[in-house]
Formats: sequence, C-alpha cells, structure tokens
Amino acid sequence: MSFVQNVPCFSILMAMFAAIITSAVKGKPARRICICVTAAIGLMSAFLLVFLMGTGESYTYMMGHFPAPWGNELRAGMLEAAMALLFCIIMLVALFGGMEEARADLEADKANFYYIMADLMLASSLALVYTNDMFTAYVFVEINTIAACGLILGKFNDLTIAAGVRYMIMSLMGSGLLLLGISFFYDMTGHLLLSNMKESILLLWQTGEYHIPLILTIGLVSVGLAIKSALWPFHSWLPNAYGHSTVASSAMLSSIVSKGYIFLLIKIIYRVIGTEVFAESHIIDILFVFGIIGMILGSLDAVRQKNIRKMIAYSSVAQIGYIFMGLGLGSAAGNGASIYHIFAHAAAKSLVFVAAFGLIKASEGCMDIGGLRGAG
Repeated sequence: MSFVQNVPCFSILMAMFAAIITSAVKGKPARRICICVTAAIGLMSAFLLVFLMGTGESYTYMMGHFPAPWGNELRAGMLEAAMALLFCIIMLVALFGGMEEARADLEADKANFYYIMADLMLASSLALVYTNDMFTAYVFVEINTIAACGLILGKFNDLTIAAGVRYMIMSLMGSGLLLLGISFFYDMTGHLLLSNMKESILLLWQTGEYHIPLILTIGLVSVGLAIKSALWPFHSWLPNAYGHSTVASSAMLSSIVSKGYIFLLIKIIYRVIGTEVFAESHIIDILFVFGIIGMILGSLDAVRQKNIRKMIAYSSVAQIGYIFMGLGLGSAAGNGASIYHIFAHAAAKSLVFVAAFGLIKASEGCMDIGGLRGAG
C-alpha cells in the first residue's frame, strides 16, 4: 500500500487530536491550531485526489490488524477525496471570513471551546465521507450533531440558545430514525460493512423475504438523514440556526454539515441498498416530491425575508430541495447533477454568508435588506 493511501485515516485522527490539544490552550492558539490542521488535511486530501486520479480506482483501508467484520474499514475514491478537499477549503474560508466577528462575539475564556467544536465537526464530516461501516457512520453522525450544536452556541445569547435547542431536538429525531434503520438492517443482514450489507439486501429483495420490513427500513434511514439535512418540511430549525449564529458557524453548517449527511445518504443508496432496490421501494418517489416542494416553498420563503441572513438560510432549504429532486429522478444524470450541486452549493453558500457579513458590517450592523443600500 502506498503511503498516500493512509490519508483518510490520518485526516480523521489529526482533526480529533487537534480537538484534544485545543482544549488545553486559549482562544488565539486554538484558532491557529484549527486553521493549520485544516490546511494540512486539505493539502493531504489534494495529494490523495491526485493519486486516485492517476490510478483511476478506489480502495479500502483496514483499520488496525483485524479485517471486517471484527475490524473497521475506510473507503476512498476520487469522489471521497474531492469531498474531503472541499470541506477543508470551505472550513478555511469560514474561519478566515468570520475571524473578525468571532473575536467580537466569542467570550475570551470560551473561545477555545468554539474551535474544539470546529475540529470535531471536521473530523466527523471526514469520517462520514470515508467510512465503510454503518455503525461507525452513526457514531460520527452523533459527534457531528453535538459539534454543530456547539457551533450554533458560539455566539451565546437568547436567540442562539433557542436555535441550538431546536436544532438539537430535530437532529436527535433524525438520529433516532437513522439508528432504528441501521438496527433493522443489521438484524436482517447480520452485517455492518456496506458491501456485505448490499449483497444480503439484494438477495433478500430478490427472494421476497422481509419485503415490507426492508421498505420500512429504507424509509427510516432516508427520512432520518432528510431531517438532519433540512429537507422540507423538516427545515424549521435551519433559518434561526443559520441566521443567528456567527458567520463562520453559518458557513460551516450550511456547506459542510448538511452536505455530509446528504453524501452519507448517497453512499447508503449506492453501497448498501442498491439503486435498483431503492427505486423499486418507491421511497425515491417520496424524496422526489418533497424535493420539488422544498425547491418552490424554500424559494418563496427566501423572497419574503427582510433579514439578509435569514434570506440566505431559506435559500439553502430550496437548494437542498434541488439536490433531493435530482436524487429522486433515479437516473445516473440526476445523481450526477445532485453531486455537482452539492459541490456548487457548498462552495457558493459559504462565500455568500461571508459576503453578507461584510455588507452588514458596512451598514453599521443593519441586517434589513432595505438598509443595505449603499453598502458597496
């Protein structure tokens, strides 16, 4: 195995160790550690992407000395490496773009807590991208939930407390449905490794065994991750979470956290359920319908907003609808368009939040769209 193939494991471990080290230092060193580690992981991900483009093949990485199912596995391909690189770039943009606001809004004695959450959020997002094991995915989904809630509460006031509590309630509901789905999959297949689960599910579907439980389980997993990624009508937590938290938190939540859950759902569709089984279960039709409704109503809600940050937040609801609509088409072109839109929206939305902060600052703190006239 080439040394560069260790990048997925090293990336996750580096981000987690950065969180541990950050807990022992104060705000400014904590920010520097977070930025340096993120940049290093981004550079390693770029090398991995170049390596995989040269080989043209994906590979699995065995954690420790024991193979699955006793051990754990990571899987890396060009899409995973590109997603990891994108997450690192977005996190750097968010941290640099929101640095000035963070200095003003984060309490000096609690600033390192914010960067601990940022490190954990990056580690868990990378794990969701690379993992080849369903239970490991669930563990890091929970870490991601806690980290995201911590990022919302970085600016500690009544509005962010209410937004954080609402986010936690909705997110835990999604996590609970996901855990139920994983438990049912494990009960029916006896596997947690993605490839082994897919073989068993395909066999069960062909023989007609556990037909209704399989459809129910696919629905539980899909709805759980739809809630966590804020697909309409599960988006009620999103406007306040994005609108009242720090600009860096808003950029990371919209561009990394929600996209990590959608990417996990895509992995489950392709590597656990199988595209044919997923289409025949008709859960895909439900995602298609809710994706279209989210596109329309999210856009209408965005147009009606007077607060620029809430307008951008509701726009994210519409964009997530576009992504799920593409997945709901059930075609290679639709899935490709959805993955492209994940990259495009993740990059654009982080920059839009940072740009909005600049407009608000130039307008002496005014968030009303009408009051931004002349900010340029």
